Amino acid sequence: MNGFLIIDKPAGITSHDVVAIVRRILKQKKVGHTGTLDPFATGVLPVALGEATKIIPYLDESVKEYRAIMRLGVSTDSQDLTGKIVQQKDEGSITEARVLEAFAAVTGSISQVPPMFSAVKQGGVPLYKLARLGEEVERLPRQIIIHSLSLNHFQLPFVTFTVRCSRGTYVRTLANDLGDSLGCGAHLVELRRTRSGSFTDDNALELEYLQTRFEEGQLSDILISPLQALAHLPTVTLTEMGAKNVGFGRSPSEVDYETYPEEGLLEDQTVCLVHGDKLLAIGSSNPSRMPNNEKTIRLLRVLS
Repeated sequence: MNGFLIIDKPAGITSHDVVAIVRRILKQKKVGHTGTLDPFATGVLPVALGEATKIIPYLDESVKEYRAIMRLGVSTDSQDLTGKIVQQKDEGSITEARVLEAFAAVTGSISQVPPMFSAVKQGGVPLYKLARLGEEVERLPRQIIIHSLSLNHFQLPFVTFTVRCSRGTYVRTLANDLGDSLGCGAHLVELRRTRSGSFTDDNALELEYLQTRFEEGQLSDILISPLQALAHLPTVTLTEMGAKNVGFGRSPSEVDYETYPEEGLLEDQTVCLVHGDKLLAIGSSNPSRMPNNEKTIRLLRVLS
């Protein structure tokens, strides 16, 4: 099987555990995931099967969406419910209006310092390994984008919100920072990813349901093809000879194209190379590097 499944990750297991379970259910060795979720988090976890693992770097995961619940008045070292309490303050004076003001202040392009309990590496060592040893090191802030932050429910000490944000955003750090700005501290008690790029929880499968569908031989209608997953990229259709050339690892040139985007391609623009309805390869446009600006595409990744 080659393609993507949207798994509804349950709480209490790692994203790596999900891959192991899918591998066991489908009896398929080549399985990978993208967009790691914390063990306590649930929701959309895109899982790649077979040749689709090769195109994970080219997916559009620039925008993600989460629904979260934070608990005001309590801060933890991990910024979520799995950590140790490091501070408690009275949250009784916090109003819905103050929460909305805090939301507005962090909407847009902001800096965020990655948490110690994260896979970000410093000196080649993941921060979470240092955190488990009781160490804390200085981390450089990263620029992220909070596209929208909306309040779903307010009932002290809990605040439920939905956030649309850029890739690389730590929602538990967002909750922690919101708590600090409100003066009472906060941590996440629940986190669910509802969207990762084009993958949404509308089509997310529970692992038990995946098992049933596999046993019934009914996976074809829930498997997202590599070409569907890369619908955000322009497509060049190859002739039969062009497809053969690409299969042999040869970069295609103009004689190999059956169709080419009318608007042309930008320099170094990533493109799908297709024959029939099958994705054969991922390429990069480099016209200015060829004589007479020939429409040549350099191969980045060839699928079997």
